[in-house]
Amino acid sequence: MIAPVTIGLGIFYFYPVLKVILDSFYHVGAFNKRSWCGLENYQKMLKDPVMWQSLGNTCKYVLLIVPAMILIALVLASLLNSGIKGKSFFRVIYFIPAVTMGAAVAMVWSWMYNGNYGIINAILNLFGIPSQQFLSNPDLALPAISVVSIWSTAGYNMIILLAGIQGISRTYYEAAAIDGASRFRQFFHVTLPLVTPSLFFVLITSLISTFQMFDTIYMMISKSGLAMEATQSMVVYFYRNAFEYSKKGYASALAVFLFVIIMIMTVIQMKGQSKWVNYE
Repeated sequence: MIAPVTIGLGIFYFYPVLKVILDSFYHVGAFNKRSWCGLENYQKMLKDPVMWQSLGNTCKYVLLIVPAMILIALVLASLLNSGIKGKSFFRVIYFIPAVTMGAAVAMVWSWMYNGNYGIINAILNLFGIPSQQFLSNPDLALPAISVVSIWSTAGYNMIILLAGIQGISRTYYEAAAIDGASRFRQFFHVTLPLVTPSLFFVLITSLISTFQMFDTIYMMISKSGLAMEATQSMVVYFYRNAFEYSKKGYASALAVFLFVIIMIMTVIQMKGQSKWVNYE
């Protein structure tokens, strides 16, 4: 009964992983011409300034997106768990970006960020602020991309956190209210500690997805503009080496390096979660 799923995992997941690891030890050029090179790709990668720039950009995305997204998702989940009117409507509205195609999201936000006729610049002009080239200015492009990512993922994580909050027994809140705890103190002393399993899950998945950022950057930033260097993530650099420069062996080494980083981050978080649970 599990054979179809197992075969599918083997063909579409495990085999590609092993293939990428194997290809990282070869020069793989156009038309898949291969020649053994050992650790040369990894040595080249460690000396590649563009790779370190891309890794630094990826870390900036993580530092900008993950904390802001989790905070927004947690606040929205807490508000939607309260007695406000129209909760179902707001849940749908906040969740819609999570189920919208990435290409559509990138296209709409590109129009909004446009330096000539974008609505964001139109709003800025109302307050006397000159128009900004959000997607071509190296100083503004990375924060602009981060805003799009936060907007498109906060709703999905809000649903996960909302489910975690709704799983908390009301007796804890009733006991806290009897002891005189305000809503504010109930949040920090009841909701936050008991929703930590959901928070850890959101943190892990958010870190992994942010380290793998690709489509928003690739579709919104010009490949020949100065902003590409300031916004290019590791996955974008991997894609360009594999499919634009025909350096699939080197791209495979980049993919393995990114996999190791994500694995280490995940292990650290899992260890932290187990210690937190044991402490609690």
